[in-house]
Amino acid sequence: MFKTLDDIEINGDRVIVRGDLNVPMKDGKVTDATRIERLAPTLRELSDRGARVVIMAHFGRPKGKTVEAMSLRAVVAPLADVLEGRPVSFVGDCVGTAAKRAVAALEPGALLLLENLRFHPEEEANDGAFAAELASLGDFYVNDAFSAAHRAHASTEAITHLLPAIAGRSMQAECAALSKALEAPARPVMAIVGGAKVSTKLEILANLTRRVDQLVIGGAMANTFLLAQGCRVGTSLVEPALVDEARSILERAEKDGSTLILPIDATVSTALESGAETRDVGVDEVPDDCMILDIGPRTTSQLMAQLASCSTLLWNGPLGVFETPPFDRGTVEVARHAAALTEAGALMSLAGGGDTIAALRHSGVMEQFSYVSTAGGAFLEWLEGRSLPGLVALEAN
Repeated sequence: MFKTLDDIEINGDRVIVRGDLNVPMKDGKVTDATRIERLAPTLRELSDRGARVVIMAHFGRPKGKTVEAMSLRAVVAPLADVLEGRPVSFVGDCVGTAAKRAVAALEPGALLLLENLRFHPEEEANDGAFAAELASLGDFYVNDAFSAAHRAHASTEAITHLLPAIAGRSMQAECAALSKALEAPARPVMAIVGGAKVSTKLEILANLTRRVDQLVIGGAMANTFLLAQGCRVGTSLVEPALVDEARSILERAEKDGSTLILPIDATVSTALESGAETRDVGVDEVPDDCMILDIGPRTTSQLMAQLASCSTLLWNGPLGVFETPPFDRGTVEVARHAAALTEAGALMSLAGGGDTIAALRHSGVMEQFSYVSTAGGAFLEWLEGRSLPGLVALEAN
């Protein structure tokens, strides 16, 4: 296990914090500050303890070149707002003379944001010399970016060999929630895996059949499983080339003792558009000119009933095309039921993935789940059972 902020004493020390400030922006302004808010507790605590806080992060994919539109300068004001008015200074590079001078000028409790790490190609190359330049700016290293833990980059892996390295509060909370949901969960455990394509979730499904009691497959990816069972799916999105893989997962689930749950009915339409005429039909009754766009009411009721008997829920991916009402019904009803069970203390609920977060926001239950991961790729790789280089490095240190 890694060390945390509880394991270090700070006496005006320089503390480098690797955060996740890769936030959505439009017209130069942050449109969702969730990741900034997740980083704030670590920054506040370090500032209050008298650390000279040096914040480093990446933004976008500038491919090793300076791209003004991807400068972290735009995050300074939103970061200061979330930090309740604590001033945050900024320097236009993350290494070199300017960065060293800016760090040297910091007073205890002050915060400094460095420019985008990915303006330097050495960052993604996990370059040792670049990591040494970063490390020279601090006395301690704190990784508070679980979302970048699946990347072996200079700021997440190489630097841990050069400084005492510990986990920040967000990293600590994320890992605790993930462990509680999959490594040592209260049973029975249900996993809901949805989304568009089976091809993007094969490793996740293979890992989960060994770990959960009930595995629900929804979204368009369920269509391929229905096809594998001989159902006609009309004009639905489907991956015929993966039918054999779907059958293999069905067999694996049976072998592993996990109950694999597929839709028993569906909401179908001839058009994917808001207000389109819809029908609810059994999955073996889909008209040839229709496509499956959501789970049906019987499936929704079945999932809600089974969820009530579970102790842990792990959710990745929507159950239908929730962005286009009325095909959001299944996702919304199941999400709200899970949220109600969570608030009643009957369920530990963990969700993650970009589409999942959007679906929970749409359902109005983002704050009611036990934990919602903003990690994206790292969350998916964790679901696949992979080792994450950033976490391995912290544990080794």
